[in-house]
Amino acid sequence: MTAWLAPTLAPAEQINAQVIVPASKSLTNRYLILASLSKAPSVIKNPLRARDTALMTAALRTFGIEITELPTQDGWRVAPPGSRKLHGGTIYAGLAGTVMRFIPVLAALAHGKTVIDADAQAYLRPMDTTISSLRALGVEIAGNGAAGKRLPLEIHGTGSVAGGAITIDASSSSQFISALLLTAPRFERGLTLKHCGTSLPSKPHIEMTLALLRECGAQVRADDHAKSPVWHVAPGEIQLPEVEVESDLSNAGPFLAAAMVCGGQITIPHWPRKTTQPGAQFAAIFCRQGAKIDFVDADSLRLTGPRKIAPLDLDCSAIGELVPTLAAVCAFAQGSSALRNIGQLRGHETDRLQALVTELNKVGVNAQISGDDLIIVPPPNQDPAQTIDPQSPPAVQDLSRGSGYRGAALASYADHRMATFGAILGLKIAGITVDHIETTAKTLPNFPQLWAQMIQQSTNQRNTEYCKDEI
Repeated sequence: MTAWLAPTLAPAEQINAQVIVPASKSLTNRYLILASLSKAPSVIKNPLRARDTALMTAALRTFGIEITELPTQDGWRVAPPGSRKLHGGTIYAGLAGTVMRFIPVLAALAHGKTVIDADAQAYLRPMDTTISSLRALGVEIAGNGAAGKRLPLEIHGTGSVAGGAITIDASSSSQFISALLLTAPRFERGLTLKHCGTSLPSKPHIEMTLALLRECGAQVRADDHAKSPVWHVAPGEIQLPEVEVESDLSNAGPFLAAAMVCGGQITIPHWPRKTTQPGAQFAAIFCRQGAKIDFVDADSLRLTGPRKIAPLDLDCSAIGELVPTLAAVCAFAQGSSALRNIGQLRGHETDRLQALVTELNKVGVNAQISGDDLIIVPPPNQDPAQTIDPQSPPAVQDLSRGSGYRGAALASYADHRMATFGAILGLKIAGITVDHIETTAKTLPNFPQLWAQMIQQSTNQRNTEYCKDEI
């Protein structure tokens, strides 16, 4: 398949656009699980329609859950099977972490055998905690790959899970915790879950899970000790109320990053003022790097890019999914950056830590791994005067020539965040191609079209302003 040529803005061009970002994958798939366990049908408005959510809806339908389109609005009606009985089957998880981690726990409540397979690349992702936790709960489960610790999986459900108290190590992914908590209200004795690992990545996603459980009426308590947090979920019926899914703030990151590296302004409508999404932290982080953030039209976040990008030294253990976007911005910072405590990235869709180092070095950025930290050193001869002033952009030199940056063929590793990472770099570095850009459809449908529209809006705005000046 032909590699995608990343659009590059001319040196003095800025971003000036509004982008409506599709709904959150993390919220959509959690809502789907909770709706499937509810005592009555639920309505989910504005769901994300992407590969990860298509895989989740297909998996739930395999269990006998009805998911139908709402005829008069954008949404789904989710109806659990009669008499609360799920049945097993064969499920394909693709490369969706929420499917491969959430569905096995739900399969334990089904009657009969459930087989879960996935893309070949998913065979490399950690699954041993899912397997050991279900075994600790008395569920018969087997893994076929990597000495029985990876996909494919085979779960033999009996229709119920006793529940109780278990201890797991979720150091490699918070999804192991969310998977158990989401289904725990249906366990006969509920669940007391203790984490015993040395670290706990992506804590905001656990907070998201807890908030949604409470929204459904579940009794949840968190004893959030620094070293060994414990969560308690009481048994009982739950009911997902009618919900509308928020925009995906992690997927808003690349568009915000465009204004960071090119100057100008980007506006993201429907930005929630209060949310559990980790992507909300982009606003504060980019402000640290020199951006200005304000709200327009009540719920539209507007980012104004900085005159120059400040380097970043940040603990990213809780926001690992934001790292590829942050790394792309740091590639143009006025100094070295360190994105710290992100060892969990080695177990994402690909080994993102190594992938980022490889691809950054291809374009002339000195990137290295130091323990679980990513160190990013832009080319030494980058001229601070080359950075665009959002108020009055100077005539600057093309960063792809004579500044240490160079075009390159970048690999996406079939990883949506690595693909958008390459697109950000391409805005400032001519000659960048990204293979398999279509992998962005995993969580961000039509990304190339949205990216092109953002640039076209910016070009049209610049042409309009030029015509006014001429008049």
